[in-house]
Amino acid sequence: MNHIFDCIIIGGGIAGLQAAIQLGRYNHEVLVIDKEDGRSTLCKSYHNILGYPDGVSGEELRNIGRQQAESLDVQFLKDSVESVKKVDSFFSVKTVKDTFSSRKLLIATGVLDHIPPLQELFPCLGVSVYLCPDCDGYEVQGKKTVVIGNGSVGANMAITLLYWTKELIYINHGGEEIEKNLREELSKHDIPIYEQTIKRVIAKGPEIRGFALENDLVIETNHSFIAFGGNKVRSDLAVQLGVEVLDNNHIKVHPRTKMTNIEGVWAAGDVVAHSEQVTIAMGEGSQAAIWIHKSLLKA
Repeated sequence: MNHIFDCIIIGGGIAGLQAAIQLGRYNHEVLVIDKEDGRSTLCKSYHNILGYPDGVSGEELRNIGRQQAESLDVQFLKDSVESVKKVDSFFSVKTVKDTFSSRKLLIATGVLDHIPPLQELFPCLGVSVYLCPDCDGYEVQGKKTVVIGNGSVGANMAITLLYWTKELIYINHGGEEIEKNLREELSKHDIPIYEQTIKRVIAKGPEIRGFALENDLVIETNHSFIAFGGNKVRSDLAVQLGVEVLDNNHIKVHPRTKMTNIEGVWAAGDVVAHSEQVTIAMGEGSQAAIWIHKSLLKA
């Protein structure tokens, strides 16, 4: 049998890294397998994290976290996990490159955001273009803000942002029908709706400047939110193991331990609860690691 790790963590985002640090401090042998394409690789600035009043990028947090984990002898592999299964009392994790074994498993695979393929948007994410009103509604208070989205999902985002600003515009880039009651609510608050698709994003580096529509109308703004819905919850590997998932595909875990219904399998971060909060992902990663440690002591 090949080498057996104490724990393999699938997903090296914020939850996975926090768990790796905690498990490393317990002197456990840990392998983190990460595709490096998660949400934290995209965000250029998080603004609501303790200790970072001026914001911190996902890249910086990941780099700091990886260095900290590596100093504790945590191993990292950039690879894609193809399958997971239980073999006797261990877990077999097959990647594109190799197969690994572990006593315990933490799934921290997160959520894949549905962002339109408008390349100029990506440098702006977290700086002037946002996804989460709980994280970044504060950034647009009292400011003109353009919501780009699809049908009722985008309309709901615009209505949510009324808490922060009354200067709102909605571009229904996705083109789906907006529910009648939502359309009436937008009208009630004088939020104009543009049904044309976006032909071009106008940006200067990380600073959004506006959107050129298919009819060549240019809508200027320095702030925008994205709301298309259809985000993919990356729980497929958990399902392979028989882990229970909710109707929305998020993994169901014990609220205290973060363990799933499958003995030896834990989950943390956005794959569990789509909170879109770095701080919650950190807490869940640490919480899961503590209980993984307790379980390893009993083995």
